[in-house]
Amino acid sequence: MASVSTYLNFSRNTEQAFNFYKSVFGGDFFGDGPMRFGDLPPQEGMPPLAEEDKDLIMHIELRILGTHSLMGTDAPESMGFKVDFGNNVNINLQPDTREETKRLFEALSSDGEVTMELQDRFWGDYFGTCIDQFGVLWMFNCSEKK
Repeated sequence: MASVSTYLNFSRNTEQAFNFYKSVFGGDFFGDGPMRFGDLPPQEGMPPLAEEDKDLIMHIELRILGTHSLMGTDAPESMGFKVDFGNNVNINLQPDTREETKRLFEALSSDGEVTMELQDRFWGDYFGTCIDQFGVLWMFNCSEKK
């Protein structure tokens, strides 16, 4: 089922932030809890993960106010990220089909910037990111297989 969620980027304190949000909204973290960078398989072309980054959060999700999901990740500078006001929030779209994902991606990235091309990712979904012409950050994640 298609959905929209809010995705937050933190420098190195995602776990602290999400434990706070959990105390405010209640509920449990979705799935098996947070996925950590140390759980990732090695990625071709990427340098080895620094020891101090292995316990950082790669992905976490907390359902709030019914069906809305608050998601987040650590975005440490050691991995090439720099969290600033404005790049710390993404609107995450999860369309039902690849066709709809591609349509929305192309429309929103028109006159904007593609920051990660739509393609199949190691977690099994069709994923990409862009910044629209107004500076809004968008993430696309579709679980429909080819």
